[in-house]
Amino acid sequence: MPDPTDNPKLRRIAAALGYDPSKTDAPKLMAKGQGDIADKIIELAKEHNIPIREDRDLVAVLAKLDLDQEIPPELYHTIAELLAFVYRANKLYKNSK
Repeated sequence: MPDPTDNPKLRRIAAALGYDPSKTDAPKLMAKGQGDIADKIIELAKEHNIPIREDRDLVAVLAKLDLDQEIPPELYHTIAELLAFVYRANKLYKNSK
């Protein structure tokens, strides 16, 4: 049976963004990886109650960036939508406690 990780369309991939407006103008790529590394990124996010959003197209673009690189202006709108999702998730999480 073929290994599903041999197929790029099925391979697990993850990216993590960070943003500190006092230090940078745009969010930065803080982590990225495939396979076991992607699993660890997701595991750490869950452990720290960081919202996770699945978007294979976006993560494919983010994976092309260098670590600690600010996202390019072409992604500002997409990342703004992602941040809105995160803020809503954080609010729901805080209200549930």
